[in-house]
Amino acid sequence: MHSPSVLLLFFHPRYEDSQANKVLLEHARTVERVTIKDMYELYPLFDVDVMREKADLLKHSVVVWQHPLYWYNCPPLMKQWLDLVLEYGWAYGKGGDKLAGKRVLQVITSGGSMEAYQQHGRNRYTHREFLRPFEQTAQLCQMRYLPPFIVPGVNSMSADQLDAYGLQYANILSALAQGDASYPASDACHYINEIYTV
Repeated sequence: MHSPSVLLLFFHPRYEDSQANKVLLEHARTVERVTIKDMYELYPLFDVDVMREKADLLKHSVVVWQHPLYWYNCPPLMKQWLDLVLEYGWAYGKGGDKLAGKRVLQVITSGGSMEAYQQHGRNRYTHREFLRPFEQTAQLCQMRYLPPFIVPGVNSMSADQLDAYGLQYANILSALAQGDASYPASDACHYINEIYTV
């Protein structure tokens, strides 16, 4: 049996303008057994190679969806990827068990702070509540949805603060790549930030 490995799918239509995601990926690249794919670079015309994506998913035990929160959702290419790759009969439905047992981690950067994403905050709901459709997608595909990693308030962060999040991200990816069984289930905490520290 192959040792655990991580497939990091990065979706950002304006990566060149995102200092936060640049820092996160710099740290991610230091972790062994992590395959990083810049999806907008691979598919600028949204012509997703479904067979290639399925093959990559089968090779890895952990899938990471890294993206900014755009209008409380994912960038359009990620939606395209979900619609095309997670097919009935392959990822879910009758005979659709190819992703069963794999773990999925969502990594989110957002301009709003944690305080803004609360019941009485500006955005009225938490990050986790906005991510429910993705959690249910993973559930439908028999995947284990892990507590998401949230990097909030990126527009006002200092370089040192961003670097601290990058180190935390590398620690999380390293644990996942090594098959850390202590990584909590989705009901153990709201965000992995709460327990995985630098």
